Amino acid sequence: MGWLSDAVTWVRSHLGAPVAPATPTPPPPLVPATQPVSVDAVVARMQQIDGSLAPDDGVGDFNRMYLRVTELVRDHLVTGYFTDPAFVERLDLVFAGLYLDAVDAAAPDPSWAPLFDVRREPGRVPIQFALAGMNAHINHDLPVAVVATCRQLGLTPDSPGVADDYQRVNELLAGVQEEVRRSFLDGIALAVDQRYAGPLADLVSGWSITRARDAAWTNARVLWSLDGVEPLRTDFLDTLSRTVGMAGRSLLTPVADLAP
Repeated sequence: MGWLSDAVTWVRSHLGAPVAPATPTPPPPLVPATQPVSVDAVVARMQQIDGSLAPDDGVGDFNRMYLRVTELVRDHLVTGYFTDPAFVERLDLVFAGLYLDAVDAAAPDPSWAPLFDVRREPGRVPIQFALAGMNAHINHDLPVAVVATCRQLGLTPDSPGVADDYQRVNELLAGVQEEVRRSFLDGIALAVDQRYAGPLADLVSGWSITRARDAAWTNARVLWSLDGVEPLRTDFLDTLSRTVGMAGRSLLTPVADLAP
């Protein structure tokens, strides 16, 4: 019947009758395509991913680090570490779901594209892949996950405990990232040609998880305030994706291109 509605629209427009406005395109959803049902299910899926990847697949470098973080969050859910364990558990599921969407996607979000584009290319060291994954997951996925989690649970970013637990989750993430970074810097003399050691160390040290975490929280609050404000909300998400993607490409600069 599409031809009939088109004909009616043409007749109305040419006879001066009012034309009904087009139905607006709904904004993209702030939820993973497939949200995991439990933290244990997330851990199991990440373990499956780890076992399926080749040793030189850069996605595996991030996956292993993120698996460690997810295990820590799971273990801390029952220790009283978090103010609102139900919020943290849901945040963990939404957050992880966005990463798993990227793994399963034929064409991942632009924030993730740099990592997936060069995942099997030589010339980079493991920590570059790990940081590129963290860059995408924290700077892009985390603000989206905070907003989606608050909506699912009837909370806001200003609800009691939300900001505090956000900081606690990121403290766990920062601890694992620092272990990986320190291990890399301690072994850099053996890992790469000394011509590239200094520039590579500068590249790795220049990415700050603290700054990323703070920016993600600010972006979550901005995204929350843009709820229902279209097309600004969609434009904001698109710009965020592409900006984060540019940072990821910088982190994945081939080592040979870093020499002064």
